[in-house]
Amino acid sequence: MVSSLVPPKIASPNAIGGAADAARMQRVVGFYEKLPRGPAPKPKARGVLEWYSLRYMTGRNASVMPIVHVVGFFMVLGYAQNYYFHLRHHKNHTH
Repeated sequence: MVSSLVPPKIASPNAIGGAADAARMQRVVGFYEKLPRGPAPKPKARGVLEWYSLRYMTGRNASVMPIVHVVGFFMVLGYAQNYYFHLRHHKNHTH
């Protein structure tokens, strides 16, 4: 049971001796040498939607502000429709 949790011994002394094992070991070493080191660079926004997503929706910055923005947008849109279809006709006249 415990042996299934332990990774295989790729760099064991017995595996390094043969030519086939040495080539395999060199491929493994080459793969790990190509991996980037250090922390990942912070993503940069290339557009308005990416900027908004990075600002409000990803990582530590995740918040409920997008929901507040959508509710506010629909409130402004609703008032604009009310004004255009009803309120502008009663601007200077009461009924």
